[in-house]
Amino acid sequence: MLRQKNIMVGCLYFYIHFIIEMVCFYYLGKHLGSTSLLLWVVPFIYDALAFVPQSLIGFISDKYPNLKIGLIGIILTIIAILLDIFNLNIFYSLIILCIGNACIHVSGAEATLRSSGGKLSHSAIFVAGGSFGVITGKLLGMTNIPTYYLFIPILSMMPFYLLAETYPKDDICENFNYVNKKRNPKLIIILMVIVVMIRGYIGYGIPTSWNKSILENIIFYVTMGCGKALGGILSDQFGIKKVAIYSILLSIPFLCFGDNIMIISIIGVMLFSMTMAITLGSLVSLLPRKPGLAFGLTTIGLFLGTLPTFFIKIIDIRINIFLIVIISLMCALIMNYSLRGEP
Repeated sequence: MLRQKNIMVGCLYFYIHFIIEMVCFYYLGKHLGSTSLLLWVVPFIYDALAFVPQSLIGFISDKYPNLKIGLIGIILTIIAILLDIFNLNIFYSLIILCIGNACIHVSGAEATLRSSGGKLSHSAIFVAGGSFGVITGKLLGMTNIPTYYLFIPILSMMPFYLLAETYPKDDICENFNYVNKKRNPKLIIILMVIVVMIRGYIGYGIPTSWNKSILENIIFYVTMGCGKALGGILSDQFGIKKVAIYSILLSIPFLCFGDNIMIISIIGVMLFSMTMAITLGSLVSLLPRKPGLAFGLTTIGLFLGTLPTFFIKIIDIRINIFLIVIISLMCALIMNYSLRGEP
C-alpha cells in the first residue's frame, strides 16, 4: 500500500518537470533567431549546462540528503527569469536557468527513486513530464506572452515540491535489482550510458518528414512522453528485460518506414522512448546509495548523444536508417547482456 501511495511523488514531479521544461523552452524560443550566433550557441550551452552538471549535483545531493536541491532549483529559476526581464546579459540568465533546471531534475529523480520501493513507474512518470513541457514551452515561445507571466507557473511548483517532500523515502535504493550480477558492474554502467547516448542521438535522427504542422509536432512530443511513462509501467508489470529488448526491436521497422506516415512513425517513437526508465533503473541497481549520481550519468549520456547533431547533419535518409538499425540492434544486445531475467 505504501508503494502505491508513493507513486504520487512521481505524479507531483511530473507536473514540476512539465513546468521547468516549459519555462526553459519558452526562454529558448524567445531568444533563438535574434542572431545567427545565438541560433547555434544558445541550444548548445543549454544542453551542456542543463545535462552535464546533473552528475555533480546528484553526487552532492546523495552526500547531503538534507540539502533541498529542488528548492534551490526553483529559486535559481526565479533569479534567471528576473535577470531576463531586466534585460541583463542573456548568458548570465541562461547559465542560472540551466543550473536551476539541473537541480530540479536531480531532485525529481532522487525523490521518485527513493520513494518507489524498487519500482520503475514512479521515475518514468516523472521523466515523461519533460516531453509535455518541451512542446508547451516551444509553442509559448512563438507568442508575445510577457516573460513575467512565467512567475505564475514557476511559483506553482512550490506546493507540489513541498507535498512531495512529505512522502517517506528510503536512504538506500536496495530494492532495485535489475542487472545481471554475474557481469562486471563497471562495464554495465558504461554500457547503459552508451544506450542513453544512442537514444539521445536517435531522438534527433528519427525520419519524420510528416512532421510539418504545429498539431503534428504536439503529437510527436506527446507520444514520446507517453512512451517514457509506459516503459516504467510495463516493466513493473511484465519484467524489465522483456520490455527493454522487445521495445527496441519492435521500434526499428516503425522508425525506419514511418518517415511519411505519421501513425507508423509515432508507434516507433513511443516504443523507442520506453528505455528511459529502464536504463535509469539499471544504473540505480548498481549505485543504490547514489541514485542522484546514477541519474546524472544518464543526462551525461544524453548530452554526449546529442552532441554530434550540433556539428553533423545526415541528409541521406538511407544512411540515417542504416545507422538507426545498427545502433538499435546494438542496444538490444546490450540489454540482453546486462539485464537479469525474471525469477
